[in-house]
Parts: sequence; C-alpha cells; structure tokens
Amino acid sequence: MPSFDVVSQVDRQEVKNALEQANKEVANRFDFKGSDARVELAELVLTVFADDEFKLGQVLDVLRGRLSKRNIDIRCLELGTVEKISGDKVKRAVTVKVGVPQDQGKQIQKLLKDAKLKVAASIQGDAVRISGTKKDDLQSAIQLVRKSVTDLPLQFINFRD
Repeated sequence: MPSFDVVSQVDRQEVKNALEQANKEVANRFDFKGSDARVELAELVLTVFADDEFKLGQVLDVLRGRLSKRNIDIRCLELGTVEKISGDKVKRAVTVKVGVPQDQGKQIQKLLKDAKLKVAASIQGDAVRISGTKKDDLQSAIQLVRKSVTDLPLQFINFRD
C-alpha cells in the first residue's frame, strides 16, 4: 500500500550557515558600527541582540534575508517577545519550528476526510503518514494539503510503493 509522510523539517547546518552570514553582514555594516548587534544560536532557538528595538528589527531583516537565500522557509520562525537587558539594549528569542504540531496534524486529517479522498491519515509523532491504495489518490492528497496549509512549511517525504 503506497504511503508518504508529511513533515516540517529544517536543515540545521543551513540555519547555522545563514546565522554566521548574518552576523558577518551585521558586523560589516556601517549603521551597526560600535553596536552590540548579533545573533546567537542554541539548539533551535536563535537569540537576536541589539542596542534598541529599531536595530533589532534591522538585524531580524538581515537574518530573514540570509535564511531565505539558503532556501530555509521563514514561516518556520516563531518570534518571541522583546526583552530589555540593560539600559537600552534589547533581545528577542526566535524559535525555529520543527515538526507538524498535533493540532495541525488533526487539521490535515480532517481536511483529507472532508475531501472524501480514498486515503487514510495517521499522526506519527511530529509527522503525518498518509496512505492509500492508488498513487493518484496520494498525489491528489499532496496537492490538497499543499493548497490548504499555508502557515507551516511542509515537505512530503518517504514515498513508498
């Protein structure tokens, strides 16, 4: 029985490379001379530091640009709240979302059931496995999920016959 998995993954090495490029650009830009603007990585949490909220926004723009140039979908970024550190300095945590959340998986299941496609969807941890009897049904399911779920970057992997 053919099947495939719907996942949301991010290449960690590409995130690290984009972060290093963003830090290099921030260090070389004239408007950031003498400021403490930088981005740090801890697991999948990026922490953006800057002198004020305006510069924080600029550093985030540089980071988004570098991530998109490295083919990382910026929809996987979840911005935290702005925190004051000392004086005017601020920081903001940015979480890189990986995996399909449980509620999103249930939404995909419901979407496929309502479309009356001859496929079965089951939640497998942070992925959704979709199986059916025909490849054409699975391709229809991919098109439907791709068209309907726009707030999360999804990949379709492990296609098996």
